[in-house]
Amino acid sequence: MNQQEASLQELHHIKKMMEQSSRFISLSGLSGISAGFCALIGAWFATKSISAYAQEKQFDYNTLVSELLFIAACVLVSAFVFAFIFTYLRTKKTGISIWGNTTYRMLFNLAIPLVAGAFFVLRILQMDYIFLIAPACLLFYGLALVNVSKYTLGEIKYLGYCEIVLGLINLWVPGYGLIFWAAGFGVLHIVYGTIMWWKYERV
Repeated sequence: MNQQEASLQELHHIKKMMEQSSRFISLSGLSGISAGFCALIGAWFATKSISAYAQEKQFDYNTLVSELLFIAACVLVSAFVFAFIFTYLRTKKTGISIWGNTTYRMLFNLAIPLVAGAFFVLRILQMDYIFLIAPACLLFYGLALVNVSKYTLGEIKYLGYCEIVLGLINLWVPGYGLIFWAAGFGVLHIVYGTIMWWKYERV
């Protein structure tokens, strides 16, 4: 190895170390895949609940909403648990700590649009504009991903763009909210997670 090659290798190593210190790059692709399957399972249960209540002569709207919120909460908790497990296993493999200043910055920037979106969705529920819940979730989640992309893998912003586009389209076809929700949180996560796993974790 000549001096020029040694210098290039050293520069590459320095660049890699700087990237690791400024970005949380251990987010596992399996986290996205598991989150997608959790969302699809949740969408299936939600469809069953909606169909069951639609067939009843005495339709209880408040009970249905409560049941759907419970399903959404279960999906969120399950996706978070699986994401933490797979990401923790990846950090053990790469030797990078899961907690640090970069992680805290990433979580803070992720939380800002999500918290704002949560309050927005609660207000929608109070006003009985239930058809806006799915597009609102997609839009605020997409904004959160774009906002956090500078602290983790840059590819995540493209997932965010897709979520935003789906949310905007859903505003004009409100009767298909559950389908758009399943596509955004389910299918897109599986596709994104698979691509990230193939690109960074396959070897």
